[in-house]
Amino acid sequence: MTGTDTSSHTCDLLIVGAGPAGMAAALAAAPSGARIVLLDDNPAPGGQIWRDGPGVALPPAARQQRDALARHANVRVHCGTRVVGLTQQTHRSPGLQALWLEDAQNGWVQQARQIILCTGARELLLPFPGWTLPGVTGAGGLQALIKGGLPVAGQRIVVAGSGPLLLAAAHTARQAGAQVVAVAEQAPWGALAQFGASLVRWPGKAVQAVSLLPAVYRADSHVVRAQGATGLLESVTLRQGGHDRDIACDRLACGFGLIPNTELGQMLGGGLNERQGLQVDAAQRLLGAPGLAGLAGVLAAGECTGFGGSERSRAEGAIAGHVAVGDLKAAQALWPERARWHAFADALHRHFALQPALRKLAEPDTLVCRCEDVRYADLAQRTGWIDAKLHTRCGMGACQGRICGAATHHLLGWTPAPPRHLLAPVRIGTLAEMGSRADEAPRHAG
Repeated sequence: MTGTDTSSHTCDLLIVGAGPAGMAAALAAAPSGARIVLLDDNPAPGGQIWRDGPGVALPPAARQQRDALARHANVRVHCGTRVVGLTQQTHRSPGLQALWLEDAQNGWVQQARQIILCTGARELLLPFPGWTLPGVTGAGGLQALIKGGLPVAGQRIVVAGSGPLLLAAAHTARQAGAQVVAVAEQAPWGALAQFGASLVRWPGKAVQAVSLLPAVYRADSHVVRAQGATGLLESVTLRQGGHDRDIACDRLACGFGLIPNTELGQMLGGGLNERQGLQVDAAQRLLGAPGLAGLAGVLAAGECTGFGGSERSRAEGAIAGHVAVGDLKAAQALWPERARWHAFADALHRHFALQPALRKLAEPDTLVCRCEDVRYADLAQRTGWIDAKLHTRCGMGACQGRICGAATHHLLGWTPAPPRHLLAPVRIGTLAEMGSRADEAPRHAG
């Protein structure tokens, strides 16, 4: 059941994020008959990995899960909808949580007995000279643009950074008629060879990697700078084996892995694990940060707990869905499958670890905070994230530190604090509604 009807604001289970984890959670919980709300800020379910668009051929698993969701009348899907903040009710009503939601027309409070966070991940973008030029995007960003209808036929594209997403982005570009002139992977050949050997445990992944590997793929290679005298990207400088080479291109897709989207979980009191994802127990229940108790009735699954592929996300999502409706036996039956894909995630982290040279890409005049035009030189003299925000406005723009916060963590070792009030820019009408309901205003976290 799909729609944006907000007449009923209470449900048994609210699932935030309709990617592989969120859909798996909804399908696991649906047979119980629970009233389920599944929301996502994309136009259709699928998340980033199964993003729909003009001419997109969804994989069978994505189509099957969509069709299965449509058969459950007790699952209401809200697309084009996002969580914009918490309410005081979230922290004072036993057995009931409440989040502020917003779509293009309305803002409202959604109450739920339990919440599963499936908020996914975003790309890690590291600043380098020229990274703000038109034509430079993230690797996943280019994929999303192409799936949304961006014409790239005949364009020369360089893909650079780290991880399997580079292969997927290059494949999407080639299918759309682009000429991929280089794929630069920063990991050394030795690490890639070890990773390839380990894929005997996951033969499907090995077949997928071989099918996507282009002839222009190079290891131990990373971007140095992008050039464009006319305000548009004209060429990219890549460094391989200590030697630089310039490659003429029309687009650069550059991503250095993924960062879990943990902001909502942290606002709810959740802690982080060693990979900067949300900390959960064996049943996918959210665990509290040091000194704080995690909010009862909140679970987390998928890439927000640490990235590792759609199979891992689906296993975690299904476990969380079963646990949310009290079917612990079904959840425990999926633990071996989850462990299998956790091992794959471990291999990804180990073999695609970022090289120290990437911390030296930014030059003094390189913009780190794109929203507020803050240079690397302005940040290098600051003592930490709060000091930088106070003196430079770094992290205070539209993205609320999601891009520059991750970059400064990698470059300077800073740990940005989670949002204190709202998760993202909000419609004025929603803010007015919040103000008119003092007992449900967004939490002011001290």
